[in-house]
Amino acid sequence: MTTIQDRDYVRKDKNRLIPEDKGRLVTVFLKTYFPRYVSYDFTADLEGELDEISAGDMAYRDVLRRFWRDFSAALEDTSELRISEVLTAIDEALAPALYPPRADGGDPRECPLCHVGKLHLKTARSGGAFVGCTNYPACRFTRPIGGPEGEVVGDLILGYDNDEAISLKNGRFGPYVQRGEATEDVPKPPRASVPKSWELSSVDLQRALDLLALPREIGPHPEDGEPVLAGIGRFGPFVKHGTKYANLPDVDEVFIVGMNRAVEVLASKQVRGRAAAAAPLKELGEHPEGGPIQVMAGRYGPYVKWGKVNATLPRDVEPADLGLEQALELIAAKASKGGKKTAAKKPAAKKAATGKPAAKKAAAKTTTKTAAKKPAAKKPRPRRMPKRLTGRSRGRGQACEKARREKACGQEGSGQESRRASR
Repeated sequence: MTTIQDRDYVRKDKNRLIPEDKGRLVTVFLKTYFPRYVSYDFTADLEGELDEISAGDMAYRDVLRRFWRDFSAALEDTSELRISEVLTAIDEALAPALYPPRADGGDPRECPLCHVGKLHLKTARSGGAFVGCTNYPACRFTRPIGGPEGEVVGDLILGYDNDEAISLKNGRFGPYVQRGEATEDVPKPPRASVPKSWELSSVDLQRALDLLALPREIGPHPEDGEPVLAGIGRFGPFVKHGTKYANLPDVDEVFIVGMNRAVEVLASKQVRGRAAAAAPLKELGEHPEGGPIQVMAGRYGPYVKWGKVNATLPRDVEPADLGLEQALELIAAKASKGGKKTAAKKPAAKKAATGKPAAKKAAAKTTTKTAAKKPAAKKPRPRRMPKRLTGRSRGRGQACEKARREKACGQEGSGQESRRASR
């Protein structure tokens, strides 16, 4: 399984194996030139022979000799084939899938671009294959062998507009439409990418012209008169007003969106993950201390808003019936409970009178530093407890004590004798 995926024969999509163009070619090549070795009978017969070899009823040398004799003969038959001959054989084998009957009864191999050449299987530099026109290089029509019927990969002229050819092309980043051809004066002619949601077979001259005309001007904005544009960008369809962008849900809406819809989309645009400010349900007037009082729709029900004070409406009060006096009572009750934040004057006063605390802090730091300079008091060494003497060591101790006493007595006697002699 891993081998056929690594060789790009198939691709895995949600536990399903989908054949690639290279896999189709290899399969048809093996079925055309080595039909015996890809048949079910060959695998079944070989398994039976291997069972007989393991049972000792057949010599493995005979099986290998017979297999190599037939396989080498098949290799010799294909060694002299040219690539053009192999492509012709594969093209004939895949003809029912590559060139299905046309609805108008015409030749299924006729080139839909030039109507002169015939469609034929060709090889690509990448190792795969594609369907191309035999009138190349005059005609550059190409189509993948596994793609939908009529999917264009090369150049397809859709029509002309002001004597300029409008063509459908396939580039590095997907299909696109182009006006005219690249020249020295115009190295990059006007181009527009085909939306991914569009079928290439549905792209005609009118749709190509609509794409090339983007961005489309809807009209001036009713508030400031700046133009409102509609177009298709990197992140999909959008409407634009000044520097503000808002996404549209559908690509086709770019070509039909009006001013009312565009203003609505721009007004509901989310800014940095947050929704735009909602409109108040009711304006009650000005607060005696200044600032408007509004009735807003909240997550947990309507409330009265004045500055940073939000007071929830009682359940028996409707927003339409609320008056200014009742709103002032609700705001005062909410502010008395700590709902209103005080002005930031006290922190400024604290900053102004920070001389003494700073001095205290400095004094505390100095005291800490001087206290840190004093050496730490030495701890008294713990008194060692004498070891408990055993019987033998106790005897030795007593003998040493007796000898020490006799020596002291001797020294004392000699001292007394010396003092008498001196007298």
